[in-house]
Amino acid sequence: MEVAVLNIQGKETGRKVSLDEAIFGVEPSTHTVWLEVKQYLAAQRQGTHKAKERNEVAGSTKKIKKQKGTGTARAGSIKSPVFRGGGRVFGPRPRNYSFKLNKAQKRLAKKSVLSQKLADNEIKIVEDFTFEAPKTKDFINVLKGLGIEDKKALFILGEANKNVYLSSRNLPKAKVVNNSEINVFDLINASQVVFLEGSLEAIQENLRK
Repeated sequence: MEVAVLNIQGKETGRKVSLDEAIFGVEPSTHTVWLEVKQYLAAQRQGTHKAKERNEVAGSTKKIKKQKGTGTARAGSIKSPVFRGGGRVFGPRPRNYSFKLNKAQKRLAKKSVLSQKLADNEIKIVEDFTFEAPKTKDFINVLKGLGIEDKKALFILGEANKNVYLSSRNLPKAKVVNNSEINVFDLINASQVVFLEGSLEAIQENLRK
């Protein structure tokens, strides 16, 4: 399938790029996409939560009252979880929430999202551009030219471009990444995905594996 290449003013350049149907035309697998997003979000968790259990709470180990004759339940330690200030039963401990996902599944998830985005007309191909210096105003003009200034936009570059990245950094609805940094969460989160022309070959080559 062929898609027109736009310039930063949003006008067609007269050129078209070919998109691999095996990447941009697959039947979306919603379960695989869910797994990929779940893995991404799980990896963001620090997992540093911790609550003290009864053996870690500071306090006397003296038996607080006699065993029998009080008319209440027996109690052996002030650190018991049934008392205020005591330890917690089965409290949270530091752990790693990340889990493994096969490479084939991760590629399928990206293909699924890209295919759905293309079907929903949420993908634009723009010719490569750069700025002479970091300037947010220049990036805003690009967004306006493409008609996406009010939408969440994900720009995917062919290679690192410091000036373009710094120009977008202060814009809450815009994000710029290299082709090696794209993930399913960012793709789903964006209302418009803008591929720079130079990024397509590397992305398609990686997803064909």
